[in-house]
Amino acid sequence: MDQGERRKFLIRELLQENVQYQDLEIPAREDEQKRLLRGLMNVRLPGQIGREFLRVQDEYLQAETAAKGITELDDLSPVSEGFYLWQGDITTLRCDAIVNAANSGMTGCYVPNHRCIDNCIHSFSGIQLRMECAEMMRMQGHEEETGKAKITKAYNLPCRYILHTVGPVIGGTPTKADCELLAGCYRSCLELAAENNLESVAFCCISTGEFHFPNDKAAQIAVDTVKEFMLQETSVKKVVFNVFKDLDKEIYRKLL
Repeated sequence: MDQGERRKFLIRELLQENVQYQDLEIPAREDEQKRLLRGLMNVRLPGQIGREFLRVQDEYLQAETAAKGITELDDLSPVSEGFYLWQGDITTLRCDAIVNAANSGMTGCYVPNHRCIDNCIHSFSGIQLRMECAEMMRMQGHEEETGKAKITKAYNLPCRYILHTVGPVIGGTPTKADCELLAGCYRSCLELAAENNLESVAFCCISTGEFHFPNDKAAQIAVDTVKEFMLQETSVKKVVFNVFKDLDKEIYRKLL
């Protein structure tokens, strides 16, 4: 199969899973097919699926990521010893672990084609990630607490693992408790990385954007917490602050 054939196969399989989608036609345009496939993956509830689907999905997603271009951590230049600032797509970074800004349900974003990092990571990792997260939460028996972290496989992403953490949602000016919870997100991810003997971790801007934590305050907490942790003797030697917006790049550049 080429990429177009894989994409159509995956769409057909997902459409057939749900009776309300079975009469939906596959669009002719490639960009519309990609949107439909991602949307179907986004709304799919966690559950088992055939081996052939997973084989084709894995080939498709890995080829899509390769086409976007994989960034090797070793090709980045540190801004200071052990610290990196990188503006790029975190789902294309090859390192030990990337951090996902998750919600308390921990099974990803179900809004079709939403641009949040939670949606992106689940979309390009594959449906196995949602299944692993759902099983993890079933075993836990309750929603994830803010400031804590969980680790999963990365499946079709170039990184080895994903660290999932739930940041505080801000309705106005962040309180002292909000700041402590955000610091807890960074600390929990680093502690979990160290427990698993990981050397490199890439952080997104946790709690900014959809969760409305002010960008400058969030960045200050991130840098201070990570620097304090890195004073310890630990397996974690390299930390990437990954940004999407020019605003965040400038804030982190000044802090680092």
